[in-house]
Amino acid sequence: MSLGILYVAATPIGNLEDISLRALRIFKEADYILCEDTRTTHQLLSKYEIKTATISYHQHSGGGKVQQLLRYLAEGKNLVLVSDAGTPGISDPGSMLVAAARQEYGPELSVVALPGANAAISALSVSGWPVDRFTFFGFLPHKKGRQTMLKEILVNDYPAVFYESKHRIAKCLEEMSIIVAEYELTIEVMLARELTKMFESLYFGQPATLAKQLANDLDMQKGEFVVLVRKIKK
Repeated sequence: MSLGILYVAATPIGNLEDISLRALRIFKEADYILCEDTRTTHQLLSKYEIKTATISYHQHSGGGKVQQLLRYLAEGKNLVLVSDAGTPGISDPGSMLVAAARQEYGPELSVVALPGANAAISALSVSGWPVDRFTFFGFLPHKKGRQTMLKEILVNDYPAVFYESKHRIAKCLEEMSIIVAEYELTIEVMLARELTKMFESLYFGQPATLAKQLANDLDMQKGEFVVLVRKIKK
């Protein structure tokens, strides 16, 4: 029996219409869809009347779950790996399953990307900045190493992009303001909030200016943020 196929599928980051026709077809044809949160994925599947069985698979899934999924592949079953939003393996644990499957079955296993939404790329595309080169930092550490990473971002010669939550965006802007003053940097920041959703918003400015705007605008404090930073050459 030949091995099944492991698909890695991007899902919408907000608007449920941002899903490819190919992904929808594969969702319907697959044996199982592996979900970070089955409740979230079911919202997408229900919209497109897809009845494929789902299996919970996330960062806290143990080795037993991985072995179960590897057995399914050995039985010839086709699996689709999705995250709650965006592209699996980009700032989420999806890469662990792909690595385990490749280690187990080597080049005989087909791992197929179903490309689509990605918050970082979406934000870069609407920035208007020259981004033929950029650095992606994922999520900042909450504590240890946070200041070191922020400094690396701000002194970078190329635009940088990272993710931040509504709970830490104010702190992030304050921390950037301190580093900018300390190292006498001139930078521009873009905040992309709630991309592809009803209240999608873009904000441009200096960290200190954006921090004041954030403090005075309750709506601006809601949602998830993609943060872009570029150094302005003097």
